[in-house]
Amino acid sequence: MAESNKMREMPVNKLMVQMGIPMILSMALQAVYNIVDSAFVGNMRSGSEAALNALTLVFPVQMLMVAVGIGTGVGTNALLARTLGQGNGKKAAKVAGNSLFLGVIIYVVCLLFGIFGVRAYISSQTIDPEVISMGTDYLRICCVISFGIIFFSLFEKLLQATGRSLYSTIGQVVGAVVNIVLDPIMIYGIGPVPEMGVKGAAYATVIGQVASAILLFVYHMKLNKEFEHDVKYMKPDSGIIKEIYAIGLPAIIAQALMSIMVYVMNLILKFSPSAQTAYGLFYKVQQFVLFLAFGLRDAITPIIAFAYGMRSKKRIQDGIRYGLIYTVVLMILGIAITEIFPGAFATLFNAGQSREYFIGAMRIISISFLFAGINVA
Repeated sequence: MAESNKMREMPVNKLMVQMGIPMILSMALQAVYNIVDSAFVGNMRSGSEAALNALTLVFPVQMLMVAVGIGTGVGTNALLARTLGQGNGKKAAKVAGNSLFLGVIIYVVCLLFGIFGVRAYISSQTIDPEVISMGTDYLRICCVISFGIIFFSLFEKLLQATGRSLYSTIGQVVGAVVNIVLDPIMIYGIGPVPEMGVKGAAYATVIGQVASAILLFVYHMKLNKEFEHDVKYMKPDSGIIKEIYAIGLPAIIAQALMSIMVYVMNLILKFSPSAQTAYGLFYKVQQFVLFLAFGLRDAITPIIAFAYGMRSKKRIQDGIRYGLIYTVVLMILGIAITEIFPGAFATLFNAGQSREYFIGAMRIISISFLFAGINVA
């Protein structure tokens, strides 16, 4: 079935499963980047406690970069799907082009922060010079080379808007595999590669993200034939940008508030590094679970937007109903796993002195996943 026909004719419950599984896997793999880095860094021969603490402190900014990239992508996704549902190919080309223009602006902001603002940000959360040094090294690399995660997020949503979510998942899998392979090589030093510690974790992460972005750019150019690809469509159009953020801004704010909450908790726990680290590690597990709901939301959005463009009230109602049902199922599964196996996660991170704090936090806070997931959907 052609992609446009699939969006018009396939039963919504089947369409949501077909589109949702790749998107859920994609979001889960995105959360895996931070979990994998923490797992390998936690098992460094020396300085592992300080390194885990450093990665906890950089996490809010990483979340914020992902929030802005994904939120812009969500707005692009919904607007592009709706425009294609209306059969307006020229506007669709402008929507795609303006999203890439926004990606350039977002990257410039991240670059400037990476050069000038990182050390002050890390220093606001700790007085430990070793943690400040490690956190600054890691976050500076992630910000300066953040074009990978930003443009991956945009190309991912451009593919999802046309029903090609499988290809976005392939790109995410490639990036995750690259990251997992490079992490031990660059963190511990294997063969001719010197031991780089947290710097190695950062380089492995951004290389994986760039690999994903390049692959999705190729898929976008080859497969998204419903609209024209031309640099002229990157010319900023204030009307289109407003439409993108009218949809995407709530998603950005929702995830940005999570970043702010983690940052504030880091400030509160500033003089208890073990509690600070435990909270950061738990939040990475929580992010993994909630990203399943975000992935399903990204399947719901283009389905409903396309149906809105078609003026199909029934498909809109079906999209909302099945989206909520599937989200509840995923969140109940997440609660069960985190309540039953908190010790396994603590062992994965080699949590050390933070172990008891981590397990206690997981058992209490994971109950809220159901309500948070419904809110995301």
